[in-house]
Amino acid sequence: FPSLSGNDNSEALPESIPSAPGTLPHFMEEPDDAYIIKSNPIVLRCKAMPAMQIFFKCNGEWVHQNEHVSEESMDETTGLKVREVFINVTRQQVEDFHGPEDYWCQCVAWSHLGTSKSRKASVRIAYLRKNFEQDPQGKEVPIEGMIVLHCRPPEGVPAAEVEWLKNEEPIDSNLDENIDTRADHNLIIRQARLSDSGNYTCMAANIVAKRRSMSATVVVYVNGGWSSWTEWSNCNARCGRGWQKRSRTCTNPAPLNGGAFCEGMSVQKITCTSLCPVDGNWEVWSEWSVCSPECEHLRVRECIAPPPRNGGKYCEGLSQESENCTEGLCIQVSLTWHPLLLLSDIETASDIALYSGLGAAVVAVAVLVVGVTLYRRSQSEYGVDVIDSSALTGGFQTFNFKTVRQGNSLLLNSSMQPDLTVSRTYSGPICLQDPMDKELMTESSLFNPLSDIKVKVQSSFMVSLGVTERAEYHAKAHSGTFPHGNNRAFGTIQARNKATYIQNLSSISTRSELKTTAIFGHLGGRLVVPNTGVSLLIPHGAIPEESSWEIYLAITQNESSLQPEGTNVLLGPEVTCGPSDLSVSTPFALTIPHCAEVNSEHWNIHLKKRTQQGKWEEVMSVEEETTSCYCLLDPYACHILLNSFGTYALIGEPISDCAVRQLKVAVFGCLSCNSLDYNLRVYCMDNTPCAFQEVVSDERLQGGQLLEEPTLLHFKGNTFSLQISVLDIPPFLWRIKPFTACQEVPFSRVWCSSPKPLHCAFSLERYTPATTQLSCKVCVRQVKGHEQILQIQTSILENERETIAFFAHDDSNFPAQMGPKAFKIPYSIRQRICATFDTPNAKGKDWQMLAQKNSINRNLSYFATQSSPSAVILDLWEARHQRDGDLDSLACALEEIGRTHSKISDIAETEIEEPDFSYSRQNGL
Repeated sequence: FPSLSGNDNSEALPESIPSAPGTLPHFMEEPDDAYIIKSNPIVLRCKAMPAMQIFFKCNGEWVHQNEHVSEESMDETTGLKVREVFINVTRQQVEDFHGPEDYWCQCVAWSHLGTSKSRKASVRIAYLRKNFEQDPQGKEVPIEGMIVLHCRPPEGVPAAEVEWLKNEEPIDSNLDENIDTRADHNLIIRQARLSDSGNYTCMAANIVAKRRSMSATVVVYVNGGWSSWTEWSNCNARCGRGWQKRSRTCTNPAPLNGGAFCEGMSVQKITCTSLCPVDGNWEVWSEWSVCSPECEHLRVRECIAPPPRNGGKYCEGLSQESENCTEGLCIQVSLTWHPLLLLSDIETASDIALYSGLGAAVVAVAVLVVGVTLYRRSQSEYGVDVIDSSALTGGFQTFNFKTVRQGNSLLLNSSMQPDLTVSRTYSGPICLQDPMDKELMTESSLFNPLSDIKVKVQSSFMVSLGVTERAEYHAKAHSGTFPHGNNRAFGTIQARNKATYIQNLSSISTRSELKTTAIFGHLGGRLVVPNTGVSLLIPHGAIPEESSWEIYLAITQNESSLQPEGTNVLLGPEVTCGPSDLSVSTPFALTIPHCAEVNSEHWNIHLKKRTQQGKWEEVMSVEEETTSCYCLLDPYACHILLNSFGTYALIGEPISDCAVRQLKVAVFGCLSCNSLDYNLRVYCMDNTPCAFQEVVSDERLQGGQLLEEPTLLHFKGNTFSLQISVLDIPPFLWRIKPFTACQEVPFSRVWCSSPKPLHCAFSLERYTPATTQLSCKVCVRQVKGHEQILQIQTSILENERETIAFFAHDDSNFPAQMGPKAFKIPYSIRQRICATFDTPNAKGKDWQMLAQKNSINRNLSYFATQSSPSAVILDLWEARHQRDGDLDSLACALEEIGRTHSKISDIAETEIEEPDFSYSRQNGL
């Protein structure tokens, strides 16, 4: 072999000896990659069999023979020669090499047959810099929020490995599923717990050294939450107007670790009125009766002036008196002896009583005529009979026009006597001119036609809103013109106060549909249209694994294409979920609010779906037994289990006059362009959150302010109209125009209207700008039905007005929740419940008992067709308790069934290690 002792290390060795018999060398050990730590040299070794010689070549040059250390042995099995060679590589050698790649070495072995080459082993100088490229930063996160701490270790060879410390203790992500440290050296805590607060440090280490980052302080805080309101206190006034209050505390939960205190008021006050007891009082005695044959006459009286009410005392004394009618001179003679004399006396007494009665009647009529004449003269300035509605307890008073007098400009036609045989109905509200304009109103400005509103002028000259029972004439007038008919001319109207009007909110600019969209996977989740009560629950496993669907939930705010027939009504919003071409493997839960007072004896409620052709078809009746879908009707919402997306709506069919449609009454107010005027707007809308949100949105655009907490009116389907009036207006501070304090809306306008809210407006005028406070009552009542009175006490100046919250639960911050956080029941607990109750036993299906204990007693055949009935029942429970998360009710159901015996604490935050499960109501779950 050529010598390697000289300086010519580049001399090539022979690749083979053609004439030598044997086999090629086989490497039993090849040189490994190595790192030089500090100044310590590293050793590369190579072992081959059979091998006559082994030499190293580094960076393409042969290593000098003197630098090799060789050992030779014999393989006992094969008898072949085994050779092992070592060389040292120093730090200086590596630093002196400047090539396009790392310093490398390779060994070459010879045998009689030829040569073999090993793999290339790289040699690098190990190091680890001192400074981290990115230190973790401290954070403050809310409880159950995600924590991400970033760490980029110092540059080093080999690359440093990262370890996290919490309060100087190593973190093992294998022991805590909530913590992940595998993502690019970052520390991720999926759902922050109070125990996760602490100081976190990133440790980087390789074979050279360890480096420690700056510590990052993590604080997990808890924002305060309000407890439930206490019950309203008793009215502090035993008689008349007073106030009552309720309170709440910021302890659910209490703020912790710097969390925000609860926003809003801890105490609420409302006005109240205690009915004062009224003692009964006798009316005036009646006239004495005709003298009887027994020489006595009678008189009576009733306890009705006023009658006793509200616990008042009944009248004291007798209700009937009798006395001798001849001052003791009456002589009773036997009829058998003096029949003619007795009959003559009776006839004489009867004639006297008759003539006396006729004379008294003539006098009374004369006095009445004189009184009416004097009163008419005193009211000639207005030309109308005005009765102050604030003096009435019933909240409504009709007004009658007086007989028309020549030259009275307040009447519609002062030159023509009224036609008492025909009533006419004109479309459009009455609009009375502001007196400050001091201009005569023309025919074009007198009436502004508006659909669905009718002003009825009947023979009694009663101005109201409604549909007359007599013959009607609908004038087809263009906007801004007055309807003409029978060649009647109409004079001008001069008004002293602001006019009132009623209009449909369809005139307010419409908005696009409310819509929420999110992407869901196999874990499911929940979609909510904020502040509308509409939600969609996608159960775990409804979407195939490794699939993601973009699902949307929308409320149509434009005019619904569903037109109920007859007295049927649309009970809630028209809701669309989709895409419609997707189908789920397990039913999803759609929640739609409704305004019906639930009673199967009064309502028959149907679920309808819109087809692709735009037509509506009935899916089912709520009381129907079917396996295609399931409807559960709660007092304010309907929870529907479905397998297909689409557009759905609830239709109510009243089956008795006692069917109740719940209306929410809200009063808004704002200053008008005229600084002395103040507008009150009274809304009667379906008692659904989405209907109220629409009103709130419209009022915000108009600058309106909610003046009093909305109240609930039970509107019956008994064909009686709705009356709205403003009462108790301070007489020397405010004024309202005659005939404008009361408005009436016909039954059909309220009952069969579209979901758009009914809107009545009143305009009040201050006598002086110094008046900044307004106190009055708004009475909303159905004739022969329910009545609500709202006490308005407000400042007309915005900076002095107390703000009333629009929504008790504002869920606009969480329109979509994906994965486990969308469900109240932990997944592991849910799995155990299903495994337990899906199994049949000797007493029947356990899931049937689970359904009955959760008030699901109807159409159980639907659940029997599901692969896991218990899972579908729990999905329905999740839909019903999305706000309260009332795990206590579920725990009670499980305990009553008798399937569980031990207690579980804190099931919402910890999972159970034992094979059985139970729930602890004592822990406030």
